[in-house]
Amino acid sequence: MDQSHFVMPKRPKTASFISDSYRLTAGSLVAFMVVWTIWSSFPPTPILTLPAAKISTAAAPDLSYASPERNFYDDPKLSYAIGSAPVRKWDEKRREWLRQHPSFGAGSATRIVMVTGSQSEPCKNPGGDHLLLKLFKNKVDYCRRHGIDIFYNNALLHPQMFSFWAKTAAVRAAMLAHPEAEWIWWVDSDAAFTDMDFLPPLPRYKDFNMVVHGWPLLLQQRHTWTGINVGVFLIRNCQWGLDLLHVWASMGPQSPDYDKWGKILSSVFKDKIFPESDDQSGNFDNITARYDKIERNVGALRRRHAEKVSEGYARVWEEQLKGSWRRPFVTHFTGCQPCSGAHNQMYSGESCFDAITRALTFADNQVLRNYGFVHPDLEDPSTVKPLPFDYPA
Repeated sequence: MDQSHFVMPKRPKTASFISDSYRLTAGSLVAFMVVWTIWSSFPPTPILTLPAAKISTAAAPDLSYASPERNFYDDPKLSYAIGSAPVRKWDEKRREWLRQHPSFGAGSATRIVMVTGSQSEPCKNPGGDHLLLKLFKNKVDYCRRHGIDIFYNNALLHPQMFSFWAKTAAVRAAMLAHPEAEWIWWVDSDAAFTDMDFLPPLPRYKDFNMVVHGWPLLLQQRHTWTGINVGVFLIRNCQWGLDLLHVWASMGPQSPDYDKWGKILSSVFKDKIFPESDDQSGNFDNITARYDKIERNVGALRRRHAEKVSEGYARVWEEQLKGSWRRPFVTHFTGCQPCSGAHNQMYSGESCFDAITRALTFADNQVLRNYGFVHPDLEDPSTVKPLPFDYPA
């Protein structure tokens, strides 16, 4: 995803168990990516295609048809669990499954399944469950607008892969459960979509198997653990992706080498970065004012429209925003810990709650616009008012 469309509040000075887990998780992926590039050219998996005669012309995939032919699901040795025997020839197996289910062929090259989740127990923070619900609603709204399937997991799919490590098990299971999807999109529970119109430019990623926010200089030259952020990433549903998850997970807490990897990573990544908190998430009033100004001058943006055709509306926005500043695509509240309440000591729990509330209300206004309503105050998500015709002319 374009770095200019991705915003992350910065990490705290105070270390915690969760922060250490994140450091090892992110650091392990950085280490693996550095090693991987030495012997792998990151070749993209060819886009799965079917002969034109075999592709269904139906408007939507046939969800009621399951091919009677045998496929990889009939293999008794197949396991969805992380740490199980690696899946081999996954690209061929996916291609064969798509051949057996031709109605899924059309659009398979750009089909996405989003995966997110949280822990199974109630949040320790009194308002944590409410915030997680609203953050999940935000993701559901985004997926509905763009026709993306979403899987919310709150089960620990491996008993020892806790905290940030749990995502590897969920992503692997999603790959096997969704052979029709070309991409799996992981989004942390504490990340919010704040540009509901923007879509990842998948054609730009045709030569890549993984897209993750980061800084090339820090990753490729300095090899710092902060070079990438694994809170939000796209990974291609291919053999390369499964292999990466397998090796990445081998560095996790379920591995006998977990402590060894911790020492290795601590010795390799010696950078001590203590960023201050980011104020981007609290700036949505200014963002709203800028976008209102554009809408007043562009009638096509003020025109009311059905939610199902929002992507056409988004293209008009793209034309208006070329070469200029725009609202962030995703705002990631990495230091807020809304569920546990163990927030970054650089700011208070109240400031975290306020920032998340404003970001979510800002995003919700983009959704409610299609239903004829708006939140007049970003700090008051419970109040709405009807939108007049031709708003905000």
